[in-house]
Amino acid sequence: MKFIALTVGALVAPCLGLLRFPCAQLVIDRLDPLVSPGEVPSPHLHQIVGGTSFNATMHPSKDMPAESTCTTCQFSEDFSNYWTAVLYFKARNGTYKRVPQIQNVGFDGVEGGMTVYYMQDGLYNYNQTSKVTAFQPGFRMFIGDVNARSREQMERYRQVTYTCLQTDITRDPQILDFPSEPCPEGIMTALRFPTCWDGKNLDSPDHMEHMAYPESGTFETGGPCPDSHPVRMANSSGTVAGSRMLNLDLVTDMFLCTQFYEVVWDTRSFNNAEDWPEDGSQPFVWSFGDATGYGNHGDYVFGWQGDALQRALDHPCYINCETLKTQDAAAMNACGIGRTVKEDIDGWTETLPGGAVAGM
Repeated sequence: MKFIALTVGALVAPCLGLLRFPCAQLVIDRLDPLVSPGEVPSPHLHQIVGGTSFNATMHPSKDMPAESTCTTCQFSEDFSNYWTAVLYFKARNGTYKRVPQIQNVGFDGVEGGMTVYYMQDGLYNYNQTSKVTAFQPGFRMFIGDVNARSREQMERYRQVTYTCLQTDITRDPQILDFPSEPCPEGIMTALRFPTCWDGKNLDSPDHMEHMAYPESGTFETGGPCPDSHPVRMANSSGTVAGSRMLNLDLVTDMFLCTQFYEVVWDTRSFNNAEDWPEDGSQPFVWSFGDATGYGNHGDYVFGWQGDALQRALDHPCYINCETLKTQDAAAMNACGIGRTVKEDIDGWTETLPGGAVAGM
């Protein structure tokens, strides 16, 4: 497998513990153990990567590494699960077709899925020098608002963006809504999770309340955290005191790692203007019916084996990660699980899976 440095703002010096790695597709299914646990089928379709212990329930006490037989991620000690909604193309005749995913440039041979990042100091900070503590078992989080249909609603999640790829290395500009013109090399979505933590909870009822964005600034610039979430993804070298909280008596001045996803949607086969709406509007819609792009969202459930993630964050670990076990693209692609909900997700269909209606 071939790996390359970041294509925009390329890392020019060794960095401490910045992880950027591909995960192949695990399954595309109507399950959502975070937002609608136990509900089969879930309201809309998701694309999932990571360990094979993924299922409709995923109780916080679940031992994901022990219950997984393999993972679709490059680092074979990562049995976490990462997932997002699925993108569809709506043709001029009103029928829908699922948009496939392709891997980021440099991850040749990996089928579908997404790119996952873990870091200390922001993507464009070349000196990843902060001492960080890895997430703990039971940690979960969600980003986005499935019901958002306006820029005002979306701006709360200002780090969920789209890039219209002019080439496979395009990374800017990043916008909040769907691109309005055909994108020569596809559409990249980036989901940057909040960088401020409440300092105690591994989860919350909506999987968001324990996390927050800075009061100002962005993911990269490091604005101040709100008083309600004073820890800059930070100060958590503690151990798990319960299934959902960290032991505050053990809090130190170390940072908790930051995370985000990149997903490349292969829209190239849908760039024929004759297939787009006659009024010139863009034709893409999320699997839950959002045609604005503002409802994009992502889910994360921690599932690294033992201290593997901490080892990686403690050592220079980017292109070559000697502290972690790795697997090649063939092994990643071979890992997978069968779909629980049996429905047509690949052919042209009259409705979106689950019956969602595309709307603004």
